[in-house]
Amino acid sequence: MQSVCEPIKQIMDSIDLIKIVAAVAALAVAIIGHEIMHGYIAHLYGDNTAKNAGRLSINPLLHIDMVGTVIVPFMMYFLPILLGGESGLLFGWAKPVPINMRTVTTNGGYNAAMQVDLAGVVYNFTLAAFASIGVMAFAQPTSADSLAYIFFYIFIFQLLIINVVLGVFNLLPIPGFDGAHFVANLARKLGNFTVAEFFYRYERYGIVIVLVVLLTPLKDYVLIMPVQFILSQLLS
Repeated sequence: MQSVCEPIKQIMDSIDLIKIVAAVAALAVAIIGHEIMHGYIAHLYGDNTAKNAGRLSINPLLHIDMVGTVIVPFMMYFLPILLGGESGLLFGWAKPVPINMRTVTTNGGYNAAMQVDLAGVVYNFTLAAFASIGVMAFAQPTSADSLAYIFFYIFIFQLLIINVVLGVFNLLPIPGFDGAHFVANLARKLGNFTVAEFFYRYERYGIVIVLVVLLTPLKDYVLIMPVQFILSQLLS
């Protein structure tokens, strides 16, 4: 019996490893592309800060943020497994690209600044839309399929989920993140500089707010529910 079960166990272990590798790869594509798009749109408006810093590269080593790329994904995804449960929601962010928003607003006004703010979100939702087409177009893998096909399907499935999560999260007006930057620039455009000053003043506390959201029931209302709604629409 052991000789029969051992190959099966090896296959299942391989699939578990594939799930982890596919999820990490999908997260890398999502967060690195997100940051590159910020820098690219800023570049279109004459700001070469990100380009000159080499941050428009797809080299993942240039975009690693110890908290957002390592600690938070580990806590969200692997900690539930270590505690004996199922894998959690994979989430994270890359090191923000350097942008000279003064140059952007000089060349394109606050509309250009808001385009830079939302560039990463647009990238995430666009990628999620394409991934949803792939999920529906390809058959769900079975144990009879090759490991390569299983990896491919899990990758596009994770690409769908992770990009929707990132898109929704970055729309939240948390100081220091895209949603807050967009609201601040919109307020500036409308002549309300008090709102912009508020987000700037509390930007240092953004990471604390992020952890509160992710580690409390708040995430169910401001993150999970919107993500589930968008996924249901994309896969309907």
